[in-house]
Amino acid sequence: MPVTRPASPVTLDAVELRVLHLPLVSPFTTSFGTETVREVIVVAAETVDGRGWGEVVTSAEPYYSSEYTQGAWDVLSRFLAPALLERRTVAPEEVAGILAPVVGHRMAKAGLELAVIDAALRAEGRPFGQYLGAVHDRVPSGVSVGIQRDPGALVEAVGGYLDDGYVRIKIKIKPGRDVADTVAVREAFGGIPLQVDANSAYTLADADTLAELDAFDLLLIEQPLQEDDLLDHATLAQRLRTPVCLDESIVSDKAAADALALGSAAIINIKAGRVGGYLEAVAIHDRAVAAGIPV
Repeated sequence: MPVTRPASPVTLDAVELRVLHLPLVSPFTTSFGTETVREVIVVAAETVDGRGWGEVVTSAEPYYSSEYTQGAWDVLSRFLAPALLERRTVAPEEVAGILAPVVGHRMAKAGLELAVIDAALRAEGRPFGQYLGAVHDRVPSGVSVGIQRDPGALVEAVGGYLDDGYVRIKIKIKPGRDVADTVAVREAFGGIPLQVDANSAYTLADADTLAELDAFDLLLIEQPLQEDDLLDHATLAQRLRTPVCLDESIVSDKAAADALALGSAAIINIKAGRVGGYLEAVAIHDRAVAAGIPV
């Protein structure tokens, strides 16, 4: 899925940052905490032809990721945005290289790159999907269901999402809220497409517990171990029948290449914000497809 045709350069007049607080419909609980409000930074790239928008997908606190809103705001305002404004005329495909001297801060970089891409494509009147080489205009929708107060409440929540038309269910798990929750959903809804997401809540010492999930014909278990545990993920993958999907570990195309070489993942979850932008995400996608790895 390579970019079909590079976008034309844009001339930047200004970069604007805004923090948004979006109240969630219901609290969302994972292994690292509960969110009731989603905090994000919205980036606007102002050009002579109009405005492009991007999103920095940090959270308010550095519990899910080392990046967080105030840190991203600081690096954007002091380093990243000034680097682009100094260049002034820039093509979307050049953004990553211009920002490369700043180490890390991939979520902040991704939001800025997306704003430039959006500005360039709006000026051309070209859809984003067409730019990326998309071959589908719709996909079946799944939903991520947070940890509920007990398995019964989880079944009730999942039932509501199924009634709404979601066709794939992902439930969050953590130690002590894993096997029983999975049993409850599987018994209540039979053979629905079901997967679990641990958000790095386990260690290799928990392999026997995770192996119990093999009994439930899951699509995958997502990110069971810590972000930097590629070797342990490879070891765990040998002990499970359920495919291991990596998410937090996939922070770049290089990380994806290492994970595939080690056998750490049978599936990759690509998040454009985590890897530094959509163009890096495309590179990871293409690498996975070439290796026969689902994404």
